[in-house]
Amino acid sequence: MESGTIVRWLKAEGDTVARDEPLYEIDTEKVTQEVESPAAGTLLRILAIEGADVPVGQRIAWIGEPGEAVPSDGADGGGGAPVEPEPAPVAVPAPAPERGRDRMAAERAVADAAVGIIDGQRLKASPLARRMARERGIDLATVVGTGPDGRIVAEDVERAAQAAPGEVVEAPAPTPVVVTAPEREIVRMTSVRKTIARRLVEAWQAPHFAISMSADMRRVIELRQRLVERTADGAVRPTYSDVLTKLCALALLRHPDMNAHYLGDEVHRFGSAHIGIAVAIPNGLVVPVIRDAERRSIAQIATSRADLVERTRANKLQTADLEGGTFTISNLGMYGVERFFAVLNPPQVGILAVGAIEERVVAEGGQAAVRPRMDMTLSCDHRGVDGATASEFLRTLKELLEEPALAL
Repeated sequence: MESGTIVRWLKAEGDTVARDEPLYEIDTEKVTQEVESPAAGTLLRILAIEGADVPVGQRIAWIGEPGEAVPSDGADGGGGAPVEPEPAPVAVPAPAPERGRDRMAAERAVADAAVGIIDGQRLKASPLARRMARERGIDLATVVGTGPDGRIVAEDVERAAQAAPGEVVEAPAPTPVVVTAPEREIVRMTSVRKTIARRLVEAWQAPHFAISMSADMRRVIELRQRLVERTADGAVRPTYSDVLTKLCALALLRHPDMNAHYLGDEVHRFGSAHIGIAVAIPNGLVVPVIRDAERRSIAQIATSRADLVERTRANKLQTADLEGGTFTISNLGMYGVERFFAVLNPPQVGILAVGAIEERVVAEGGQAAVRPRMDMTLSCDHRGVDGATASEFLRTLKELLEEPALAL
C-alpha cells in the first residue's frame, strides 16, 4: 500500500476523541475500513479533506489538548490543508462565581450549536461545513442540508451566512428541467476497483486450465436440512456453501498440491485450509478468509461466514480478514448461474467456481431419473499443479459431496 483515500471523517474539528475510537474511514487497495484514533484528546485540526488521496506516512490531523497551538511548520507533510497560525490569546476577565456555571453552560451551548449538537444528538454535516459554521458563528440547527440524506454541506452554510440573522434558510426550490439520458457517464474507479483490475491482469498472465465435474447433491441437501433443524433459535442457519466449504477443506488436506501458493521457483504447500469466500460488494469483489476450515464444524463455519459477509457489506473488514487464503470458492448459484469459469486469485494455485443446484434428468441403472445436480469448475495455475492432480482433487470433492459420511 502506497496511499489511501480519506472517505469521511467520523469526528469534526473540536470534537473530543478517545483512544481506539473510530476516527475516519479510509479506502485502501483491499477494503474500506474505519481507522481508530491512536491517542485521546481533542481533534484540533483536520489536514486531509474527504476524498483526498494521501501517501503513506503523511500527517492527516492533529490531536491534542483543547486550546493547544498546532505547529505551522511542515504540519501537513506537504499535502494536507494549509495550517493557519493560531490567533493571539485574548485576556478574558474571570466570571463572577455565582455566574460562572451559567456562563460556561451558555458557552457550551454556543459551541454545540456551531458543530451541530442538538440535545446531545449530532446533525449530519460535512467537516468543512462544521468548520465554516464554527468560524462564522452559525447555528447548524437553522441550516437545511441539501446533501445526501439531508447532510449539511459547505454551500448550505454559505447560503445561511448570507441570510438575515435568525432566519431559517430553506433549501432552494428545484428548477423543473427536462431530463435526458446522458450520452456517457464517467465513474471514477475506487481503490478497491483499481486493485481488482490490477490483480486480474496479473492473474491472467498465469497459464490457466479448467476442469469440470457435476455432483449429485441429494445427500448434501439431506445433511443441510438436518443441520437446520438442529440449529438453535437465533443461531446462523448453515447454507450449502458452508457444507461445501467444510468438505472442500477436507479434500484439500488429502491433496496438498491444491492447497498451495505458486511463488516463482517455489510452491508453498500448507497444512491447514484457509478458504477464501468471494463476496460481491457494490464497488467490486472481496475475498475474506475462513481460517482452518478443516478444523471447524459446519455450524462454526456458518457463523464465521455470516460475520465476514456482514462486515464485508458494512465496510468493516480488516486487512487481516483478507490475508493468508490458500484456496478460493466462488459461488454464483444463488443467481441461477449453472456454470462459469473463475479467474485465479494469485498466488493461490486453484479456485473453485460453483453453480446452482438444479434438478436434471440423468441415466441411472439404465433408467431416466431426476436428480439434484451441481456443476463445479476448477481453475488452476498450470505452473504449480497439473491436470491429473487437479482431477483427483475434484473427484475427491465430488465423492464427499455425494456421500458426506466419507469425510469421517
